[in-house]
Amino acid sequence: MRKGQDKIFMVLDSKKIEYEKVDITVGSDNKDLMRSVAGNPSALAPQISNGDIYCGDFAAFENAIEMEELEQFLKL
Repeated sequence: MRKGQDKIFMVLDSKKIEYEKVDITVGSDNKDLMRSVAGNPSALAPQISNGDIYCGDFAAFENAIEMEELEQFLKL
């Protein structure tokens, strides 16, 4: 999980894409919100959303990078 998060942050930083980190270990509200936005009550971090719009999980993020479709994936 940690390596995935680090890669996400590294890629977003390198492309100068602003983002907000949400720590789901600090109370259950953030975890519940992540799972609600993902539409999956058992979703595990990292999950990526653009506001309330769900983008995907880490595997989908990596696929978007490979396919050179990161901006579409992030719904920018």
